Formats: sequence, structure tokens, C-alpha cells
Amino acid sequence: MKLEICANSYQSAKNAQEAGAHRIELCCELAIGGITPSYGLLKKVIETLTIETGVLIRPRSGNFTYSEDEFEIMKTNIELSKTLGVSGIVSGVLNADNTIDLKRTEELIALSEPLTFTFHRAFDWVPNPEEAMMQLIALGAQRILTSGQNSSAEKGLLQLKKLKEKAKGRISILPGGGISVENAMLFKKAGFKEIHASLTQLEKVNNEPQISMNSPSHFNETHRALSDTKKIKQLLSQLINE
Repeated sequence: MKLEICANSYQSAKNAQEAGAHRIELCCELAIGGITPSYGLLKKVIETLTIETGVLIRPRSGNFTYSEDEFEIMKTNIELSKTLGVSGIVSGVLNADNTIDLKRTEELIALSEPLTFTFHRAFDWVPNPEEAMMQLIALGAQRILTSGQNSSAEKGLLQLKKLKEKAKGRISILPGGGISVENAMLFKKAGFKEIHASLTQLEKVNNEPQISMNSPSHFNETHRALSDTKKIKQLLSQLINE
């Protein structure tokens, strides 16, 4: 069984390689479900490590329904990742009703070729997972990263098994979400060929700051935080007129 580590930094990627993991999904900001890593981080990993590296292509946190500008950013990041020599792309796009955006996802898969394409955990939001899986098979995706539409892969194990059986080897079902040393064998015994885990630990690096830089108001997957044109104009007007 292969182990893919969700690596959120260069040190995490290096640790995964040194520990013997088979592959990493490189991203940053695990607290918001992961977003595309910086060009510098990706370049450093590819140039100095040898572990198989897939890169997450997700332009922001929140939902998976993107504007045209955001979609163009995603395509640019795929092209940049390919020039650096990554082994796979991890991405996906949903419609507003959380069905798979077939046109855009097909475009991302085509752009990613000849690299492998993993449809990420946006899959856990789709209303009909079996139908969505068949659509991804038809589009040519190689893998689906999913918790079985539950809060953890362990809780979603029954759904994961159903998907694997229906897939009949045409696409790989990659269980991910809360997989740990304690429950990993459940997935091996269930016949899965690979699993996805972060296996992180929290390492204290400094004293508690006087103020926090986290903003809980921005952690809302049904909304996206945008600079407000009206507010910007109002503030500029105040500055100019005073």
C-alpha cells in the first residue's frame, strides 16, 4: 500500500521523504483545507528532493466555484508546475450547486497531461458521488481524493468501499481525512491501494504573541472574502477630502 503525505511546507516534504513516504501532495495552509503552494516552495522541493510530488491547484480557501479570473490563475499554476517537473496535479472545480463543473475540470485535466490528475476533496461536496465518479472516469482523471463524504475517512469507509467497488479499477479511490497510525490498517484490509494523510504534529516555535493574526470571520466555506470596491472608494474619499 502506498502512503501519500499532505505536506504543507518544505520541512514537511523533506520529513515525508526521509520517513519513506511514497508521494506527497504539496500545498500550504492546512487550516483552510490547503491552497496552492508558492512558486519558491514548489521549486525548492522539486530541485532538492526526489519524492514523487503532486501539487494542489486551489487559488483560495472557501468553496470550489471559481470566477473566470481565478480559473485562469489555476491554469497558469498548472503550466508553471509542469515546467518545474512535478509528477501530478491535484485540483477540481464545482458548479454553484456543488455538482462537478465538467467543462472546466475537463480543461484542467487536458492541461495537466501527461501528468496524473487527482480530483481533490471537493468531491466530498457533490450531491451524487457515484454519478460524479463516473463523470470523472469519462473525463480521464486518474484518482479521487475523498473522505467518503464524511468528517473523516474512517467514518466514510462504507461509502469509500462502495465507490471502489463501482470504480472497478477504472479510477483510484484515495481515502483521505483523519487517517492516522491507529486506523490506517482499516483501509489496507478493505483493499485500498493507497491512502492520504497529513500525520502532523504541532511544534512550538515562539512565545504567545500579544495579538493574533488569525481572523475567524474569514473561515466560512459558503462565502469568499473580497476587497470591497464601495468601501475602498468611501475611505479614499475621506482621505482626499480631509
